[in-house]
Amino acid sequence: MILSIVRKSFKSAMVAFFVMLTAITGITIAANAQAVKNVVLVHGAFADGSGYQGVYKVLSQQGYHVTVVQNPLSSLEDDVAATKLALDAQDGPAILVGHSWGGVVITEAGNHPKVAGLVYIAAFQPDNGESALKWFQTAQPAPENGVLPPDEKGIVYYDKEKFHAGFCADLPKEQAAFMYASQGAFYGKCFVSTITTAAWRTKPTFGIVATEDKSINPDIQRNMYKRSNTKVTEIKGSHAVYVSQPQRVAAVIMQAAKAVAGK
Repeated sequence: MILSIVRKSFKSAMVAFFVMLTAITGITIAANAQAVKNVVLVHGAFADGSGYQGVYKVLSQQGYHVTVVQNPLSSLEDDVAATKLALDAQDGPAILVGHSWGGVVITEAGNHPKVAGLVYIAAFQPDNGESALKWFQTAQPAPENGVLPPDEKGIVYYDKEKFHAGFCADLPKEQAAFMYASQGAFYGKCFVSTITTAAWRTKPTFGIVATEDKSINPDIQRNMYKRSNTKVTEIKGSHAVYVSQPQRVAAVIMQAAKAVAGK
């Protein structure tokens, strides 16, 4: 009789234990699925960090901690250093995002230990020993493309007359005018700087092709992403797709954060 009672008590205790263990495991899995909550956004040439305002709002509303890097655009080394400073300040793993020239920056800076994954937005994605210029020259520029030759100081600007059509055709004219006025001074030597260690070779990588891009030919984007086995999302939008369609761009970033956390 006593032995039977002991057995029943033991069985009940074990059932309770496994129920509790299952609940705890479920909680842990759910927590891990949301573990990557930091996002670091890197802008490209002919722009500044203000273009990420829409993406910032969407991500912040979903509980992500977002940092926008202000690239000096003076050299690859300087932009990488600025990005690493932002990564140093994160309290855990982060998704590192780069637009346009910013793709070159995150390719090098993405080796930072806090980077859990990379997202390229209509961006250059060079390999070791390659530059942005190497890839830019693989396709004929669109007639709307307004990248000018370096001036006497070595700075490259975007033609004012072509900026709207070539950079952000899917934005209102007034917004395009503001973006042109706020572009940084981009030093031409950045275009020929080469990558030392491409982070996409070792980090999970996601990419957005802007199908109406007149600044970086969409086929260039596709070719780079195909080579690196990047998980690609195509969005019908201009080179400034991150400004014109922040919800869809933010969705790709969140997809990357969840995919990385699920590994």
